[in-house]
Amino acid sequence: MSQFHTLTVTDIHRTIRDAVVLTLESEDPQAFRFIPGQYLTFKQDFDGTELRRNYSICAGLDDGHLQVGVKRVDGGAFSTYANTELHVGDTLHAMPPMGSFHTKIDPNKGKSYLGFAGGSGITPVLSILKTVLAREPDSTFTLVYANRAVHTIMFREELEDLKNRYMGRFTLIHVLETGQDIDLFSGRVDQEKCALLFKSWINVDAIDTAFICGPEPMMLAISEALEAHGLSKDQIKFELFGAGQEGRLAKQAVSARAEGAVETSVKITLDGTTYQMEMSKDSSVLETALANNLDAPFACRAGVCSTCKAKVTEGKYEMLTNHALEDYEVEAGFVLTCQCYPLSDTLRVDYDQH
Repeated sequence: MSQFHTLTVTDIHRTIRDAVVLTLESEDPQAFRFIPGQYLTFKQDFDGTELRRNYSICAGLDDGHLQVGVKRVDGGAFSTYANTELHVGDTLHAMPPMGSFHTKIDPNKGKSYLGFAGGSGITPVLSILKTVLAREPDSTFTLVYANRAVHTIMFREELEDLKNRYMGRFTLIHVLETGQDIDLFSGRVDQEKCALLFKSWINVDAIDTAFICGPEPMMLAISEALEAHGLSKDQIKFELFGAGQEGRLAKQAVSARAEGAVETSVKITLDGTTYQMEMSKDSSVLETALANNLDAPFACRAGVCSTCKAKVTEGKYEMLTNHALEDYEVEAGFVLTCQCYPLSDTLRVDYDQH
């Protein structure tokens, strides 16, 4: 299920001082065909410990190559490795593209898109932006890009080139915490800032789809502002990073709501085989699968990505956190297994339905 493929690094480009763009080549290109907005899950061994991290694809469909952007994070083992130790010719291990942060591209329709990105949240938005501009000739795209200062803007030159190439169709608005003379384009992107932008720069009534990728506080503020100005939840697409893990108290609260015995009999279907085991009601489905040596897919373990997605076909359960699944997926029984805890004495989970 969580099959990893070998990717060769063919180019490393530094877009800002602490961020690199990795160009990757696979021996099986078909496995890495992607939808703009998707991400790759990488695994790497550091001092005997396997780490998994997600990085969004930043290339457009017509770029002819596979690229991800990796911004260095203080204390981040993988991001530091990618920025300081990785060389052209080295290999990485990644799962095929995943994620639902995208929309259908239709060359015969003219749509109006709005994107909000914060910092390295530009990577999946850039992939969508480039593809929309190239493949939907009647569509327009407005991007609000928030950063600390000019020198922290990833893909600055590429974005300027796109603005010049698609004049009249691509509007780029930089909002910086420092270094801007105009108040509207200074500070943080919050609900008040959104309201001002909507008043003078962005016609929300004309927007078909909005994409938001960035830290949780920014994302939630923008989403609330968009809904307050008339967009429906279905029109707003999220890609969140930087969410925290739920703590012990949250797990205890789920356990207190559970029924019957302290353990659940769970059946887990993975790669066509069904395994039966006992699990504690204060353990997640993913924790149980991994503890029983099942090769279940996972990455963030925080309910942010959808790598561990599966479908519950029997039993009651509760998800602590969900920043990745759409409402219709939740209604259909899909869960993030890293956040899924049993409430009933039996549970059946199918990783093959995703």
